Amino acid sequence: MSSEARAGSAPADSLPKRSSGKPHPGTRHPGLALLVIAAAELMVVLDATIVNIALPSVQASLKMSAANLAWVVNAYALAFGGFMLLGGRAGDLFGRRRVFRAGIVVFSLASLLGGIAPNSGLLIAARVMQGMSAAVAAPTALSLIATTFAEGKARNRAMGVYAAMAGVGSTVGLILGGLLTEYLNWRWVLLVNIPIGIGVLAGTVVLGEAERTNGRLDIPGAVTGTAGLLSLVYAITRGGEDGWDDRLSLACFAAAAVLLVVFVISQARGKHPMLPLSVLRDRSRAGSYATMFLVGIGMFATFYFLTLYMQQVLQYSAVRAGLAYLPFSAGVGIMAGIGSRMMVKVAPRVMAAPGLMVAALGMFWLSRLTPDSSYVTGLLPGMFVTALGLGATFVPMTLGAVRGVADNEAGSASATLNTAQQLGGALGLAALATLSNAVADDRLPRASDAYFAGLRRHDFALVERAAEAMTHGYTRAFIGSALVFLVAMAIAALAINAGKQEPDGAEPSVDAG
Repeated sequence: MSSEARAGSAPADSLPKRSSGKPHPGTRHPGLALLVIAAAELMVVLDATIVNIALPSVQASLKMSAANLAWVVNAYALAFGGFMLLGGRAGDLFGRRRVFRAGIVVFSLASLLGGIAPNSGLLIAARVMQGMSAAVAAPTALSLIATTFAEGKARNRAMGVYAAMAGVGSTVGLILGGLLTEYLNWRWVLLVNIPIGIGVLAGTVVLGEAERTNGRLDIPGAVTGTAGLLSLVYAITRGGEDGWDDRLSLACFAAAAVLLVVFVISQARGKHPMLPLSVLRDRSRAGSYATMFLVGIGMFATFYFLTLYMQQVLQYSAVRAGLAYLPFSAGVGIMAGIGSRMMVKVAPRVMAAPGLMVAALGMFWLSRLTPDSSYVTGLLPGMFVTALGLGATFVPMTLGAVRGVADNEAGSASATLNTAQQLGGALGLAALATLSNAVADDRLPRASDAYFAGLRRHDFALVERAAEAMTHGYTRAFIGSALVFLVAMAIAALAINAGKQEPDGAEPSVDAG
């Protein structure tokens, strides 16, 4: 995602890369540098899910409608994914450490604004601001790893930590969100970012600065690409609620098509494109991006629907729902650690493809849930198996995104990976939520509204019927996620042909398959 990228077309061994195994000469303490980068990644990823557990409290406090409530999550995801490429490019142009610091400052200020928001409009605006600043911080964090640690064991270990933060951070967000909402106030799910941000900023003194590249920011590309995706998500959401023949929905679909075509043309013809299409010419790198796009769909759906199932159907408290995700966090962390060590022994697809198969099996298990399922025999096995599969996928896909990329293009390559996952999650969640709601409403019209109406009137027969209908909708979404993981597995197995990561100083290999 840097301008004029050549990584996609050049062979891996022709690209400049560090092979000495030593840290970047501007990095004083590589261990501390990794800690700072990992903390920033944890904060950014954590915020994508920490609000989920607090949504019922947010809705009651600010008197938000159900449609507006969904935008508290989607506003962050769309801004995060839509501006990620621009953020990675900014790091290449203006210096990654400088841009990283700016992203953390704005993210902390946006968290303060959201934490004190008196109404839904200001909260959603703060979430957009958070997403845009996270889009600056996340790709520069990953590119700082790529330019600080040499390819081989040193970078693999660093990527293992980074990937663990990316996977575990989502679950930690749900747990921490439950604790803060239950014992303090929902506003603390946003305000908690301020002390973390201050700590990360203080730690940036240990980060080295890489060389900058020449060029310009592709503002038109960022605007057309993000606006097109926003129109697409809104069209999917509105179409599910008001019918696919709704005029505004059709107009948004048309606008999305036009904007995204303009975006692709501008990237192909522009002198300084936000997404140089040449970066996708490398088969393995393109396969990594496509795989992470699909993984994003499944992950967002897993957190979203499991949270609704636990709090609405099983009537878990916010804390209990958050703590219920501990096995998921453990599974991702375990396999991310194993994956970072395995990358010097096996090719990426040998880890990723079986991992995605395991993740699909976990989702199929969750599709068997009923309103009477228990945690030990219903939720726990499915969550843990899914987490093991995803944990085995994160490290090889993360390494695949920046493998063989020149230092001055690392920001662009890493931004594309994050963009793929975030946009996959936003688009997939919109589609699967539409599917889930339609299936539930077939069993009981406006099942979600009926559920809350039954609670208010103490009509427990209606609550039970609504819970059964909603559960049926959630399980169909889980089947959809399982199918998505199977498609991702096929892409990982067939498209990714990179060989194992060689020890420090050796040339990367290519899998003959």
